[in-house]
Amino acid sequence: MINFNGNITKEDNILTLNRGFLYGDGIFETVKIVNGKILFLEDHYFRLMASMRVVRMMIPMDFTMEYFEEQILNLVNQLNIASSARARITVFRKDGGLYLPKTNDISFLINAISLGNKGYSVNSSEYEVDLYKDFYVTKQLLSSLKTTNKMINITGSIFADENGLANCILLNDSKNVVEALQGNIFMVSGNKLITPPVSEGALNGIMRKQILALAKKIEGIEVSEEIISPFDLQKADELFLTNVITGIQPITKYRKKEFKANMAHLLVQKLNESISEN
Repeated sequence: MINFNGNITKEDNILTLNRGFLYGDGIFETVKIVNGKILFLEDHYFRLMASMRVVRMMIPMDFTMEYFEEQILNLVNQLNIASSARARITVFRKDGGLYLPKTNDISFLINAISLGNKGYSVNSSEYEVDLYKDFYVTKQLLSSLKTTNKMINITGSIFADENGLANCILLNDSKNVVEALQGNIFMVSGNKLITPPVSEGALNGIMRKQILALAKKIEGIEVSEEIISPFDLQKADELFLTNVITGIQPITKYRKKEFKANMAHLLVQKLNESISEN
């Protein structure tokens, strides 16, 4: 018997014992599907496996990359959205226990929605950001994982909405730049492309990895993972965010400074070329 929204009921609620709901005891991956193919499949799969190992989840013997791919594609095919879709797989420990789980065995849930476009493009509309300083990201391995505990991203998104911002930039406990609420951040200064290292608390982003690899192949561009201060952002020539669904999102304004998007356009072109080749 439980009290659900003020009503005493004998009916069990699926969330009553769910560890992902009760403790944030879950890991997730968000993938993009184009023409029945999961983009960057290996990267997503191996990041999920690595994350599960870090948080001591038991990986089933049959949870292979082929199984991971099959389960996601089965759903999007059933929904008739395999031409362009976003899918999320959430892995959580099975019910039981309090902080100490009774088992490290896992369950998973996959949901998917249709996307409007297949390829990546640069959104040239106004995109203003600012710092979010109510809470900070800690410089530790857990911060680099996609866990279901995303309270800083939620409160930061509310702050951005209340202040008419498109996004906010998160800082770590050393007050250095980490990432944005919905993706990794890159800064262009002259011919140098810089992003914070994962050791600063940044998410080990899949699109971050693709952009770093693509940029290193472009002649005349120096690529670096190094600490970025909030002051450095105001001196930059260009700022943009990355994630696997959007691709690259240029920042048009931070504080009072406006930015161009030349590097963003070039990298989106290279990104689409690399996808079409694979």
